[in-house]
Amino acid sequence: MTVSDVRDDYEIIEGVKFMSPSPGWGHVNVTANLIKLIGNYASINKLGVVAPDNFDVHFPDGNLFQPDFIFVNAENAKLLFQSKDNTIHGVPDMVAEIFSKSTMKRDIGIKKDIYEKNGVREYWIIDPWSENIQVYILRDGKYQLDDVYQNYSDEELSELTEEERAEVKMEVPVAVLDGFTVKIRNIFGWYFE
Repeated sequence: MTVSDVRDDYEIIEGVKFMSPSPGWGHVNVTANLIKLIGNYASINKLGVVAPDNFDVHFPDGNLFQPDFIFVNAENAKLLFQSKDNTIHGVPDMVAEIFSKSTMKRDIGIKKDIYEKNGVREYWIIDPWSENIQVYILRDGKYQLDDVYQNYSDEELSELTEEERAEVKMEVPVAVLDGFTVKIRNIFGWYFE
């Protein structure tokens, strides 16, 4: 028996079981940063809770996902965490998926569709290689792209014109936490500014 034989890291998407690969360092770094940044703010202000990957979310439509990052507001947390198996049964307020080579297609395709159908209010798709984040907001039952946020190095910023630099968004708003923003450098960085 090998470690992979006993792993229970899987998702059920439209009735098909998919094993979840072990994450790479970029993935782990981004997940940890989201937990620190959004989780600390939500906890300090008693706005909700966060959970990392490998935490089961049982959606009403029968799909079972392990999103890379989950936020549940305080009001919903009381309802969603009442199960005896310490998993979520219902719909988180926000999820994020961080690309890996084996999951990228599902993250931008069927998983996005299922999150939308189940009513996840905010969905972030994060590319740790090019350091960008696509933010989708649920409006009238459909996801609309809020924006694509790009992390620029100091060198890349210096190569932009003043007009281009003025257009660069240095912070990502968290819609489910009205008014709260996160510096994009802190999401991808090794340290916080």
